[in-house]
Amino acid sequence: MSDSKEEDDVDGDGGYISDDSSFYGDTDLQTHLRSLVNSAPISTLLLPAYLQFTTMALANTAATTSSKPTTLYNRYEGEIYARQLNEPVSAFLERLPPLTTQRSNVGDWIFIANPYSTARPTSENWAKTNATGASLLSDFETRRAGVEASLRGRPAQTVTKKLNQLRETVRTAILAAARENGCRWGKWMLFPTAADVNRVWGVVARATAAGELGGAAKVATEDGQGDTAGRLICVYTEDFGDNQDVKRVLLKLRELGLAKRKSEWGQEMGISYKPDVFTYLDITGDNQWGLKPSLYQSKEALAWTV
Repeated sequence: MSDSKEEDDVDGDGGYISDDSSFYGDTDLQTHLRSLVNSAPISTLLLPAYLQFTTMALANTAATTSSKPTTLYNRYEGEIYARQLNEPVSAFLERLPPLTTQRSNVGDWIFIANPYSTARPTSENWAKTNATGASLLSDFETRRAGVEASLRGRPAQTVTKKLNQLRETVRTAILAAARENGCRWGKWMLFPTAADVNRVWGVVARATAAGELGGAAKVATEDGQGDTAGRLICVYTEDFGDNQDVKRVLLKLRELGLAKRKSEWGQEMGISYKPDVFTYLDITGDNQWGLKPSLYQSKEALAWTV
């Protein structure tokens, strides 16, 4: 700030408003104030004059800085397998406890949406994304055969290096196609035991309904086989390329005590993030293309500077 600020504000006669200055502000400000008056409710205009603009300005600021939309939205509204907008989270959890909810009754998954999400399914072209992805994977198979034929007899590490370069190229192309077609969802994956799934899902569901996690979450139902192994919970974010949001959700999961899991040997492990496009294309842990099925690990995401 300039040291001469006060001197700059003093007019030639020693006053603080010069004869040619506008007491009511410049033209843009006057236009803005008139628009506030014209759009103000009668109750506001009945206030004393010195409070009218203050009240309207505060209302205008609140409207433009609100962190959550005022209209709630549920992408699963009307579906029996999901929480409804008018359904308390506690009632939803009681109606569909994942430990005992049968797959034969509601399907493979129980869902809950973040009611404050601005994402809409109409912006997602999964048909085109899946078709493009399938074409890229088919092309990879052809190119892989060519590499293996051209490098036959060469050291295995040479062949592996070349194939890994091809794999990274096709992964990048698949992700680019998904982004181009609005199919940007991805998820952090949790694997609580069957005995603990109701508790963990309850934590995730409440945080999702409060708008504290990502756009949605889902949990696997009981398959009818009395499965006691880990149940998958997916905590979604709306854009796998938005590192800031992906990390934000991870940090919230850590705060909730959910971002660590143990291996079958009792070793502490992090969690993985997988884009939905990899799920749709069946890029699993043992996929035929040898592609890495996850996009991020929690350890690397925690190191991001975003």
